[in-house]
Amino acid sequence: MTTQTAVSHRNPYWALWRSTPKEVLYLMLGFPIAVTGFSMVVPLIAAGFGTLITFLIGLFVLILALYVARGFGLVHVNLLEWTGRKKLERPDWRDDQAATGFGGWLSAVLGNGHYWLYLLHTALLGFVLSVITWAIAFSWLVVGLTGVSAWFIRGEVGPNNSDWSLAAWFFGLFGINTTTWNRELADNLVAFVIGLIFIATLPFVTRGLVMTQWWLAKGTLSAFRSDGLRREVESLEASRGAALSAEGHSLRRLERDIHDGPQQRLVRLQMDLAAAERQLDTNPELARQMITEAQTQSAEALEELRALSRGFAPPLLLDRGLLAALESVSSRAIVPTTVQSSVPDGVVIPSEIERAAYFVVSELVTNVAKHSQATAAEIHLTVEDDADKASLEVQVTDNGRGGAEVAAEHGLAGIEERVRGVAGRLAIDSPAGGPTSVTAFLPLPKTGADRAAVAL
Repeated sequence: MTTQTAVSHRNPYWALWRSTPKEVLYLMLGFPIAVTGFSMVVPLIAAGFGTLITFLIGLFVLILALYVARGFGLVHVNLLEWTGRKKLERPDWRDDQAATGFGGWLSAVLGNGHYWLYLLHTALLGFVLSVITWAIAFSWLVVGLTGVSAWFIRGEVGPNNSDWSLAAWFFGLFGINTTTWNRELADNLVAFVIGLIFIATLPFVTRGLVMTQWWLAKGTLSAFRSDGLRREVESLEASRGAALSAEGHSLRRLERDIHDGPQQRLVRLQMDLAAAERQLDTNPELARQMITEAQTQSAEALEELRALSRGFAPPLLLDRGLLAALESVSSRAIVPTTVQSSVPDGVVIPSEIERAAYFVVSELVTNVAKHSQATAAEIHLTVEDDADKASLEVQVTDNGRGGAEVAAEHGLAGIEERVRGVAGRLAIDSPAGGPTSVTAFLPLPKTGADRAAVAL
């Protein structure tokens, strides 16, 4: 923890001051922006409803008002987040539906409640609140600055009335007689104290005003809960399709591997045994030689079948965990490959994520040997855990020629499908000339209780 952060934790008041300049600037800018939005949207609304009798003209004017309100609302949200307030989830504008044609566009705009809420915020709620918050913040700032500078702007602490005294008025509230006091000194002291109080409380005032704006924005300018559910359903459908595609790709690859490997050996084994049988009576020595070769063929076919079986559920992965399984992959790799892990002790990974990581690395290491012309490769594991999500990052880097990209029916496409099948994503950095770095980001449950899986 840095010294500045530690001081902020020990002194919450000074932590407030860190964001006060941004909050003051936001409140000052919010007023002209709100006035501009109000002066643009309200005439458009009036013109739209006034010309609605012509239908098309009035309809398009109203839609223009909705788009203008959307723009001002997004500016308002971005400024709020700039002050340091919590990020607001953006609405679902249904742009995918709007792209389906004129009818879909009208439905996406006029039938989307977010547009009307943004219009309400720009034309009424946000405008009124921005005027109020600006007036309070401006008055507080002016009183504070005027008070603390009263020593230097003599005559500004009260009206041009020789009978009026700030000190006499203030202390008179408590029944104290100030007729014998030095009026100028007393007025300046009272103004300074009042100004100091206003400046000292400025962070609380600006934070309260900004938080009021944030709560209004959260209620009118942020996404609905149904937006998140809709995106989650779409993501799950995409993940399911990717998983099915990845499974089909794996089955096709397994079929090809069996056809090109063990099946060919078994066919030759059958032919060798048949030939040996024909030679038993006429040439026993040749028959014994052919049987020996057949035994060699059967041992090699058995080894290939064992290797292929690892593609379903590698025993080492199930027994000893992901790191041991990846070290086994690196030891069998044609290109010299090392494994590095910065995964903290005690982190557990769901079995489906382990399997995905294992197959991703296996395929990437194979691709390095086939296509990269590399002389060295490295596998790196790490876990990224922030406030919103956690992920297992699996990276394979090589010093080859680069130029790797996702292409249909190629290895990286199958890897990307597998990663998407577990709701992850794949990042490729492979400039021409190398090096190449491929990283799979595989999601992990946030809480330890939810991480029911095999320990690394």
